[in-house]
Amino acid sequence: MTKHATSKHAMPHSAAPQNGMLESGMTESGTLQNGALQTGTLHNGVLHNGTPRNDISRLDVPCARMPIDVGDFQTAVFDGFDGKEHVALYMGELHDGPPLLVRLHSECFTGDVLGSRRCDCGEQLAESMRRVASAGRGVILYLRQEGRGIGLAEKLRAYNLQDQGLDTVDANIRLGHLPDARDYGVAAQILRELGIDTVQLLTNNPTKVAGLTGYGINVAARVPLVIPPRPQNRDYLHTKAERMGHLLDAPASHDNVAPAPAMDALFDLLEHHRAQPMTARPFVTLSYAQSLDGCAAGVEDRPLAISGGAARCFTHRLRAAHDGILVGIGTVLSDDPSLTVREAEGHHPQPIVVDSRLRFPIDAKLLSHPDRRVWIATTHRADPQRVQRLEALGAEVLIVPADNADRVDLVALMAQLRQRGVRNLMIEGGGRILTQIVNRQLFDLLVLTVAPLMVGGVPAFAPRQGLLRQQHTRIAQPRYLPVGEDLVVWGRPQRADNGPGGAA
Repeated sequence: MTKHATSKHAMPHSAAPQNGMLESGMTESGTLQNGALQTGTLHNGVLHNGTPRNDISRLDVPCARMPIDVGDFQTAVFDGFDGKEHVALYMGELHDGPPLLVRLHSECFTGDVLGSRRCDCGEQLAESMRRVASAGRGVILYLRQEGRGIGLAEKLRAYNLQDQGLDTVDANIRLGHLPDARDYGVAAQILRELGIDTVQLLTNNPTKVAGLTGYGINVAARVPLVIPPRPQNRDYLHTKAERMGHLLDAPASHDNVAPAPAMDALFDLLEHHRAQPMTARPFVTLSYAQSLDGCAAGVEDRPLAISGGAARCFTHRLRAAHDGILVGIGTVLSDDPSLTVREAEGHHPQPIVVDSRLRFPIDAKLLSHPDRRVWIATTHRADPQRVQRLEALGAEVLIVPADNADRVDLVALMAQLRQRGVRNLMIEGGGRILTQIVNRQLFDLLVLTVAPLMVGGVPAFAPRQGLLRQQHTRIAQPRYLPVGEDLVVWGRPQRADNGPGGAA
């Protein structure tokens, strides 16, 4: 195999091809000397009773440059222990930088080659290549697992059964197959051969996450790959979501997805203000979701998933565009949030909790944040022993002056956050925090997600506090974005002194 020493898309050094083979434990015959997987009844990393399994080998053919519409990729072929040839399509530096964007794409002749509308496979493959090219680095593994592992002939028989009224799961079962017969051991082994042990997995399928994890590949994040359904595949995608656990929540059609320029305007605004010189407080985005009747939680304050999957992906992208994310202690006690970026690409913002009486639970998920210590803002009245215990568990407690109601003074907290380098801040709730922020005009941007639900539960704003301002807060020149089945309304508050978005 030819080594591309001067190409920026060449195989990474630790996996550089030599005489048609990989250097990482590969002999000249193309077999690995170590790292053997176990098999027997091993399926997706769960070992019940194993015997040694043959490992993959790189075929004795050169890597080839593969120019396609979205950019130039490199292509390598692997001979799997399943007797099939699998393809790695990769671009950029595979080792340096954040976890790599990786797609495990199962072969689909009908969708990938013929462009069949019975599934979304071809569109997912094209979108995966576009995403990797946009990132400048990443891997797409084209796995020879046609028809979720049953082969092309059996898939066509399953199609005929689906035309007779069975769904994709029952059709496979009628033919004597598992609903999903794929295994991701080959994928894990190829990634290891490429020197990759941690990935951002581009998938809607939690089974792929579990499969890679079971084979020892760390999945740092799941990045959604939602393709809007078409009339010909709507029932198929519904079955994948309802019966196979795929996290789709796709928009109802191609027509109701927010145009990219409309969405880009929001993120361009955030990036612009993030780059501005230091001010007295961070640029504050008020972001929350509510039902049509204004509720943010169910009856008796029970947690409720208001927004759909597409809107959640949007919210996670919004989180990644901020330095910090803030909620009140009520949200922590009722929802136990992680406040991380899981459904989009980007960094985790700094989690911040306003907790005037220091009620923060010692088993909260925020104490196990993947890369940040949660900041808990409280007052001088906090119990010193409680402070010490929370800090021993990994939190950082910020002592902030109290306001007239003996709560954390939000103006003072904002100033302290700015001194700590927080340039922009996303506030997600709960109701008391939202009410105080609006009352004191401490926000610069509203991003409201409205879901088509009637809940009859707890209002988004604190019902017993109420808004104290004599004049209503109006959003100047609001914009409306359909995101899946939800509607996002965003804009800047009208300020009487300085116009839209004037300094508070």
